[in-house]
Amino acid sequence: MAPVRGAATAASSQASGPDGVRVPAGEVHAWLPGTNQTVCGLALSRTRLVRFPHVPFDFRATDVLTDRDEIGWICPRCVAATTRRDERGWRRVSPRP
Repeated sequence: MAPVRGAATAASSQASGPDGVRVPAGEVHAWLPGTNQTVCGLALSRTRLVRFPHVPFDFRATDVLTDRDEIGWICPRCVAATTRRDERGWRRVSPRP
């Protein structure tokens, strides 16, 4: 399956950035604009996720969150769906025939 391109961000809450623009906070997922669900399959209306069409989903599996970050959790399924295979941190050494 090809990686998802053009994904925006959906989050469980929002915060105000340093320039006054709203930014995602809490639990963060990838969302394709024009749909009502996240890339990992959660319905936006049922989970009450806030859409951020102006914030691209550019998180990676190697991102480290600290206590000062507004974002508390990044969905690993959304990260896997938006990351190309050669960007992943692991590589199979001896695959089965």
